[in-house]
Amino acid sequence: MQYETKSRSVLKAISWRTWATFTTAVIVFIFTGAFALAITVGLLEVFAKMGLYFFHERLWQKISYGKKEVPSFVLWFTGLPASGKKELASRVFEKLRADKLKVERIDSRDVRPLFPETGFTPEEVNKHIKRSGHLAAMLEKNGIIVVASFVSPYSASRNFAREISTNFVEVYLRTTPEACEKRDQQGHYAKARSGEYQDFPGIHFDYQESDAPEIVLDVDCISVDEACEQIVSYINNNVLTGKSLSRK
Repeated sequence: MQYETKSRSVLKAISWRTWATFTTAVIVFIFTGAFALAITVGLLEVFAKMGLYFFHERLWQKISYGKKEVPSFVLWFTGLPASGKKELASRVFEKLRADKLKVERIDSRDVRPLFPETGFTPEEVNKHIKRSGHLAAMLEKNGIIVVASFVSPYSASRNFAREISTNFVEVYLRTTPEACEKRDQQGHYAKARSGEYQDFPGIHFDYQESDAPEIVLDVDCISVDEACEQIVSYINNNVLTGKSLSRK
């Protein structure tokens, strides 16, 4: 993909203005035969059109017709530990940022240090997800797109995050504990089986699936690139159109 640099745009503007002024001067010279008059008209045209362009742009800035506001939204990745949430969320985040959108990326690494006493019992996890949902909703209300990735295994706290958001897109990474354990390079599943971890999703209790997440990805069957493209396509077709998505 190619894009135009600022220096190229400036050079094009200067070359176009120079060519237009030269053309005006030539036309005046052809009809009048007066070289000095041709140069004078050409220079006057430069300043006149610069002034007109300035006022023309200021006027259009005040006209709302044709302007499209990019809506903010919360893109919430959820699924079992080691299902690939962080990698996929980070990939989508980079794509949105490359499009010059106002976007922030959050996950447990950002939120848990704010509340270091938070544990991993069902009550504490629900409280943690609600805090994270509050943070995401506050960013969204300030016009920022939020890409959040949390295991968030309980439907109640995920629904809470949805309820306090305006536009909420839930991305569920569907897989199995066995497949996640094979991907688990940090050994969390092994520690959960040995008893070092308690209340571990996929080992000690089942992940609670949502009734109807906006996007469901069978991550054992598709690549990260394919999953990323599906999410970006959904966002372009259903979110950036300005359609409200939250099911209140």
